[in-house]
Amino acid sequence: MKKVVTFGEILLRLAPPGFLRFGQARSFAASFGGGEANVAVSLARFGMAADFVTRLPKNDLGDACLAELAGHGVGTAKIIRGGSRIGIYFLETGADQRASKVIYDREGSSVARITKGMVDWDAVFADADWFHWTGITPAVSESLCDACREGIVNAKEKGLTVSCDLNYRAKLWQWGKKAQEVMPELVRHCDIAVGNEEDADRVFGIKAKGADVAAGKVEAEKYGAVAEELLGRFPNLRLIGITLRGSLSASHNTWSGVLHDGEKLYTAAQYDVTDIVDRVGTGDAFAGGLIYGLRTYGGERQKALDFAVAAACLKHSISGDFNLATVEEVERVMSGETSGRVSR
Repeated sequence: MKKVVTFGEILLRLAPPGFLRFGQARSFAASFGGGEANVAVSLARFGMAADFVTRLPKNDLGDACLAELAGHGVGTAKIIRGGSRIGIYFLETGADQRASKVIYDREGSSVARITKGMVDWDAVFADADWFHWTGITPAVSESLCDACREGIVNAKEKGLTVSCDLNYRAKLWQWGKKAQEVMPELVRHCDIAVGNEEDADRVFGIKAKGADVAAGKVEAEKYGAVAEELLGRFPNLRLIGITLRGSLSASHNTWSGVLHDGEKLYTAAQYDVTDIVDRVGTGDAFAGGLIYGLRTYGGERQKALDFAVAAACLKHSISGDFNLATVEEVERVMSGETSGRVSR
């Protein structure tokens, strides 16, 4: 099986320990994460060949990031070195009725200053059959948006499957154009799109009628209609996946998802996720799980969706951006083993 390539920015993640607020912090736990890198780590840990492409500075932090990715089995040979800094995000973890909070510090990062032509896409895609990107990447800077578009078009011309996670981040679209102007032109080159229960609305103005995200009312059939509208607007799309999170509090969510192939709406089991350890990266865990499921189970789309939702369910129990769950653990959750009993 050929490789999956993901492209985007990996960041240094700095978080106060436990549930401390920024103003209380006297130290920060350091790790790495970012949408496309998270997907690559998921796939590599599931046993699939996955390369991550980005631009990192030639310094100790860039070296540490490369070592972290390689330690999870991700291919790093196509990563470009240059620029002066790695992007950073600060995470304050919420609890109960207090929401989590993110502060970005990524302006002028090495990958934000990447330009068209820096990535040798012919070499990157030489042994690949799948390309994944997210809506975070074109939001970071105009030049990164141009490089992302270059990769998407090149991948499509070479016959790769192209998937995207809409991943709307309002705080990042500051360079001039907005997501509503940029994303349609990029998505029209894609085969598969995924997003959360709000992305289609925020990017394309497609609302789930009768849904109430703030109240945790995210019924599957309402999002089936969203998927159908997306498929109608973008005839190139073959599959739409949508995660369904019912946020009862920062510590207690329900979790599920749907998948639509233009003919049938597939729905997954709903999990009750209490005492959340870390919800950052769960959408990426879903995307990685869905790519794995579609490539492993062939036409069994229900099974692919079930794997994706179960993988992301487990991510809620794991600190950091990366989903460190194994295929065996995901399959146990798929089969209904959700009691958390000790495995001896």
